Amino acid sequence: MAVIKEKAVANAAAVWVGGVYIFCSLAFVLFPGVSRLVAQSWFHGFDMSKMWVYQPIRSNFGLGLVTAVGLTWIAAWLFAWLINYFGSTSKR
Repeated sequence: MAVIKEKAVANAAAVWVGGVYIFCSLAFVLFPGVSRLVAQSWFHGFDMSKMWVYQPIRSNFGLGLVTAVGLTWIAAWLFAWLINYFGSTSKR
């Protein structure tokens, strides 16, 4: 089995999640009604209208982006490392 470069996988996953996060944040600002419907569908029809507050806050955006990208990088690096570990031990 070929060795997977952990850092390359981590970087690619972090960039992807960062892009998706930015896209979703823009969609929330531009289309708040659609965003609420999508969120409601993810929670199996739970009525979010009573607790849904449309308040895009810049500090939340930055913190959310940094934590999503950072945690994704760590998880993807660990995932690639585990693939390499188990891939090398399964030959024994």
